[in-house]
Amino acid sequence: MDAVHELKLRRLAPGDLDAVVALDAGLAGRTRRAYFERRLAAALRQPELHLQFAAESAGALVGHALARVLEGEFGLAAPALRLEVISVSRREQRRGVGRALHAALEAEARTRALAELRTVAAWRDHDMLRFLDGMGYALAASQVLDCALRESPLLRPQPAPAPPAHGDANDYGAPARDPAQLARDAVDVRLLTLKDLGDVVRIDRQITGRERRAYVQRALDEALRESGVRISLAARLDGVLAGFVMARADLGDFGRTEPVAVIDLLGVSPDYAQRGVGRALLEQLFLNLDALRIERVETLVEARAPGLAGFFHGAGLAPAQRLAFVKRVA
Repeated sequence: MDAVHELKLRRLAPGDLDAVVALDAGLAGRTRRAYFERRLAAALRQPELHLQFAAESAGALVGHALARVLEGEFGLAAPALRLEVISVSRREQRRGVGRALHAALEAEARTRALAELRTVAAWRDHDMLRFLDGMGYALAASQVLDCALRESPLLRPQPAPAPPAHGDANDYGAPARDPAQLARDAVDVRLLTLKDLGDVVRIDRQITGRERRAYVQRALDEALRESGVRISLAARLDGVLAGFVMARADLGDFGRTEPVAVIDLLGVSPDYAQRGVGRALLEQLFLNLDALRIERVETLVEARAPGLAGFFHGAGLAPAQRLAFVKRVA
């Protein structure tokens, strides 16, 4: 009988952790237990945001897939499903296991009215690229940007030119008034707290024109609950919250084997454009990440946000060796 017909697909459960870690270690060459522990715990805590499937054959776990609902990260205008991990044991590869797991994710995405699946992959990961091609993915209209933290000019700041005479509300990181002064010295940057929820929602609404309180609250709850996973900061000027950044530092998603910090959301109030708020947030974020010995930072920018892309370029981020993919769900 064909191997696909012998498969049993089901949701991952806490009892699957050891089998998932062992399967992954056999593929990656190292254990990523902490990553999978956090993902399984997050799925139990917020099942509406996580999809995690296991594939069994003859009672043994032979594959798994982890995906997360994107509500507003990376500037997305509509919810989507982000494929983070899909793995099949070496013995069962090329027998339809990955295809079956992906089909289960697609079916659930349709049930939840999620119109897209999104993922990223290294351009040298030829097996994954062939798989994504076979599943019907195409290059997304977005770009993955990254840099080594030690190469960022924000960790070795240089005098910056004076800002233009007229502020641009889309400029996230204009230099501080004194070019020789670090932006974080002029702006009060600290960790986000639950008390900041109303202000973050206000800034997000100013930027997007949409009320996304539920999404922002879930993101903030995750930031506070999983302090080892997310690093989120708030910036204040004149005693007012003027901007924020939500980021996460993790090991394991998209096949990564080294820790990378991912910036999911950056917002600066148009009322405080050209005041160095965005730069101050990234300066402090990069310092914190460097202290944690996280060596790289990454984000994904939509094609319709050239101003944001320019800001990240100024912080040292450049096109990564990873490509963004999207698949429409019929």
